[in-house]
Amino acid sequence: MTNKNKAFRSPLFYVGDKYKLYPKISKYFPKTINRFIEPFTGGGSVFLNVNANEYLLNDIDSNVIEIHNFLERQSKNPDLFFKNVFEIIQEYKLSHSYIKDIVPQELREKWKKTYYAKFNKEGFNKLKKDYNSGKANSTLHLYVLLIYGFNRMLRFNSKGEYNLPVGNVDFNKNTLTALNNYFDLIKKKNTTFHNLDFLDFFENINFQDDDFVYLDPPYLITFSEYNKLWNQETEERLLKFLEYLDEQNINFAISNVTHYKGKINEQFLKWSENHYSIDIKSNYISYHDNSNKEFKEVLITNYKANKISSLKTKTSKEVEIYN
Repeated sequence: MTNKNKAFRSPLFYVGDKYKLYPKISKYFPKTINRFIEPFTGGGSVFLNVNANEYLLNDIDSNVIEIHNFLERQSKNPDLFFKNVFEIIQEYKLSHSYIKDIVPQELREKWKKTYYAKFNKEGFNKLKKDYNSGKANSTLHLYVLLIYGFNRMLRFNSKGEYNLPVGNVDFNKNTLTALNNYFDLIKKKNTTFHNLDFLDFFENINFQDDDFVYLDPPYLITFSEYNKLWNQETEERLLKFLEYLDEQNINFAISNVTHYKGKINEQFLKWSENHYSIDIKSNYISYHDNSNKEFKEVLITNYKANKISSLKTKTSKEVEIYN
């Protein structure tokens, strides 16, 4: 049974994750899930909240999977993890409001909206330099960079160097809560993480009864860091594979954005006509431009979920639900 009243947030704080949308989309998930299969796991806010017997998880971003595997290991000894985190915070003289807010009042008054960034900039840049030089490039150092970095993202240049600027955030109580929840939840879950192209990931799976595939791929018509490797060809590959899953009677649900700033994903819309379409009131965030909220997000399923079955069916298998 899924948690429909409260969603746990991933400590990766992934931009565009489904933390806030989880209650809206999970009510359309199957009631019984044997294996939860997620080829675009990202920060992991969906799998953390789903109840299943087993979790097969994948992301093409090796750093994301590295952090998941690292945090899973740390769940065996959270006290040691937090001790090691605090040693890095102290070494680089970073703020740490989860324990005590040490940013001087005069800095708060001078830079009312960006004082964390001003305070942490020097230490963050030194940590970034040490990470990129190999002096301090453990996964824990990378995770601390993520927590203090701009928009809490992971971004690397063509040389493989982490290259985000400092963010106006620090290791706060929300970070502490998200980590403790992650440790508690993942210890109870039978998870396997993979770092593969999504089709290579599926090739290794022998589907079983009550397996459920949830997909939140990069969105073809939006602008985000994780969309750089996505194009019409990869979208076509994905949609063809979903037709294969449908033929094999494997239940799937896929999130996507069909309308954004005057653009329409006609390819996806045409494909979705043969399945069930649910409008989702979205909190989509674009790293490059979050000024325009003109978009439409949907959840497409190849099965008639309980919430859908009570509504009037429109043409073909298309159903619209207005939140």
